[in-house]
Amino acid sequence: MTDSLTKRDQPDRSKINMNQDYEVHYWTKHLNVSKEELQKAIDKVGNSAAAVRKELAV
Repeated sequence: MTDSLTKRDQPDRSKINMNQDYEVHYWTKHLNVSKEELQKAIDKVGNSAAAVRKELAV
């Protein structure tokens, strides 16, 4: 996702940025996991959304 909320570019959904509250909110809802579960998956496989989905078996 883009870092600026004012940009009209397509958000980059291929990476998960745990430093952006709105991204954490999106991904925890989208993957139906807690913030802690999301962080553990990212720590294990990196911030690639595809890798995190695979790790969480979503």
